Amino acid sequence: MSERLRLMCVHAHPDDESSKGAATMAKYVDAGHEVLVVSCTGGERGDILNPRLQDDVHILRDLAQVRRDEMARARDILGVRHSWLGFVDSGLPEGDPLPPLPDGCFALEPLEVTTEALVREVRRFRPHVMTTYDENGGYPHPDHIMCHDVSMAAFDAAGDAGRFPDAGAPWQPLKIYYNQTFNRARITAFDRALVELGEESPYAEWLERWDRQGIADRVVTTRVPCAEWFDRRDAALLAHATQVDPEGNFFRVSREVQQRVWPVEEYEAAASYVPIAEGEDDLFAGLPTEVAEADAMATSDGLRLVHDTRAERAA
Repeated sequence: MSERLRLMCVHAHPDDESSKGAATMAKYVDAGHEVLVVSCTGGERGDILNPRLQDDVHILRDLAQVRRDEMARARDILGVRHSWLGFVDSGLPEGDPLPPLPDGCFALEPLEVTTEALVREVRRFRPHVMTTYDENGGYPHPDHIMCHDVSMAAFDAAGDAGRFPDAGAPWQPLKIYYNQTFNRARITAFDRALVELGEESPYAEWLERWDRQGIADRVVTTRVPCAEWFDRRDAALLAHATQVDPEGNFFRVSREVQQRVWPVEEYEAAASYVPIAEGEDDLFAGLPTEVAEADAMATSDGLRLVHDTRAERAA
C-alpha cells in the first residue's frame, strides 16, 4: 500500500472519470498519492457519440469490450489504478413517457447489493478521501443518481463493523466530495472567453437552459489548481474514442485559454470528519500529513462528522 494518502473516485461509466476530475487525479498521482477509479458499470448501453465511429463494425459488434479497452488506455494515461464494480449499464431512457429501465441494470439493483460491492472496494483500498456525484447525479442519468446513492451509502457503512461483516475490516473514509465540473461560473467563463475571441459559443444555450429550468448554483468548497495536467486530462478523455467527438463542445475552448481563465477543478464537500476550511485547494486538506496518523484516524472509534451537506439540506 502507498505511503501517501489515498483517493478513491467513484464513477458511473468508463469515460466519466476523464471528464470529471481527471487533472486532479493526475496531479495527485504525480505527487505520489495512490488513486483508484471505480467504474460502477461497463458502459455497455452507451451511445457511440463520435460520428466518425458510428458505423465501425468492430465497435457495433462488441461495444462492451471496446469500452473496456478504452478505459485501460485512459487508466494508463492518468496513472491511476482501476476497478470494475461489475454492474450493468442502465442506458439513458428517452421518450415521453420514458420507457422502463431494463431488467438487471445498475439503477434497479437493490441499494444493499450495490453498497456491499462498493464497501468491499473501500475496505480493500482504504481511501482517506472519496469523490462521487451530487444527489442529482450531475445530470439525471439513472446510473449517475445510483452512483451518488451507493457512494454515500458506502461512505456511511464502510467504517461500521456491524455492516457487511463479510466485506472486509472496517475502514472509514474521512471525506467525500461531489464533482462540480460543469458549474455555471466555469461555463460562463468559457462563454465569455469565446465571445472575446470573436468565436461562436455553444455555451450560451446551456446558460439559457439553466435559467429557464431554474437550476440553482451548487456550493463549491474546493478548487484544486491543476492546469499543468489538462493535457493528461484531455488525452485520457480522447482515449474514450467512442464517447467523445474531438470536434465537439468539450474541446471548443483551447487548452491554453482554459488554463488561463479556469485553471482549477472544483468540488463540493459533502461529508467530512475534519473541518472544511474556507478557500480549500486540496482534497486532502485537514487530514494528517503522515499516512500512519491518517490510517489510525480512519480506524478509530468515536469519529464524528463535522461537515455534512445532507443534514444541511434536510434542515
